[in-house]
Amino acid sequence: MNEEFLYYLWKFRLFKQDIKTCSGEGIKIISPGTQNLDSGPDFFNARISIGDTFWAGNVEIHINASDWFRHGHDNDPSYDNIILHVVYNCDAFIRRKNSELIPSFEIRNCFDNELLFRYEAFIKSLSWVPCQNMIGTIDQEYMNIWMERLVIERLERKSLEIKNLLGINNGDWEQTFYQLLARNFGFRINSYPFELLAKSIPIKVLAKHSDDLIQIEALLFGQAGFLNTSFKDEYPKELKAEYNYLQKKCSLQAGDRFLWKFLRLRPSNFPTLRIAQLSKLIHRSPSLFTSVMECTDVSSVFKLFDVTSSLYWDSHYRFDKKSSEKQKKLGVEAIRLFVINTIAPAMFCYGWINDLEIFQQRSLEFLHDIRAENNAIVRRWKKYGVRCDSASHTQALLELKSNYCDDKKCLLCRVGNFLIRS
Repeated sequence: MNEEFLYYLWKFRLFKQDIKTCSGEGIKIISPGTQNLDSGPDFFNARISIGDTFWAGNVEIHINASDWFRHGHDNDPSYDNIILHVVYNCDAFIRRKNSELIPSFEIRNCFDNELLFRYEAFIKSLSWVPCQNMIGTIDQEYMNIWMERLVIERLERKSLEIKNLLGINNGDWEQTFYQLLARNFGFRINSYPFELLAKSIPIKVLAKHSDDLIQIEALLFGQAGFLNTSFKDEYPKELKAEYNYLQKKCSLQAGDRFLWKFLRLRPSNFPTLRIAQLSKLIHRSPSLFTSVMECTDVSSVFKLFDVTSSLYWDSHYRFDKKSSEKQKKLGVEAIRLFVINTIAPAMFCYGWINDLEIFQQRSLEFLHDIRAENNAIVRRWKKYGVRCDSASHTQALLELKSNYCDDKKCLLCRVGNFLIRS
């Protein structure tokens, strides 16, 4: 038995209706109130009748009534207006500061024990997810409604992270978006050095030189530390000379190229090539966030990000190391990941902060119009019979796994809630 299960019983009123206080007065639940997930009483704004008296206020829930003292509520004024103390075991009577008795309700013998058995089976499960053998039986429409809520939760959580970064950047959306995008250009393996690169040179500096691709490439490759060596090819020599001039002009400090990882990466994901592609993207759209926010559908985003690196990279993946000729464009898969991990969250956050629902809705539409991701977690969900028709679904399922299943929050999950009650 734990308090989370008691919250669940109270929230959904999963107990018999003919109930009484521990002192014998009849209780009628009009509304259980709103669960409080922060500090303070467990439920706000409950409405109940005790005997002939109507009460509106807060409800506190404990395993044992004596936990009131163990948690220090007797010395906390915010608990003095509790209208009902819901407990599993009524081992003490609690009074307010004025010695008035706080009504208590012992829930122990008032609910179906089968609910507790099912819940404990989930909590004790060692499976990948507690309900993996049953989730495939859930009606698809029911599942879709839950996934719609989950993807919004994921975007809201990411929005808080973006808002924090926006505060660090003094409300500059262009700089914030540029840093987010640069990090995702690293595709996990090189996300940290890309993040450092974006922080080392503001987008405003790059925008001032956006009409000259060589200068943008020189600034980014130089700040990344790739130009701090000798070269054979003319192209990197030109970049180095240009960077030496711009570094002094802009008072820049080059980074360390040894942070960048090439091992076990496909050549198309080498950081040198990704920096060249980022350079071309900024060359074409120096106000990148503004350009993204003007996109009304996913196809326009793909068109905006349809960039090809400069000619040198047609025959190279690294400086001074020639490869077979191949045009190096940002691939469809890469752009899909930018939409999922950068563009949709940034657009949702912008709409959330500025109370512009159109951008929140558009970000959801973008995810709905992108095909489903294919990763280990998504494949596992599919194995257990869960449909994944779009990136909206896969993002929802990633949120479900990391923020519900891994922490055994079955009582807060619509699927877990349904399976426990059914």
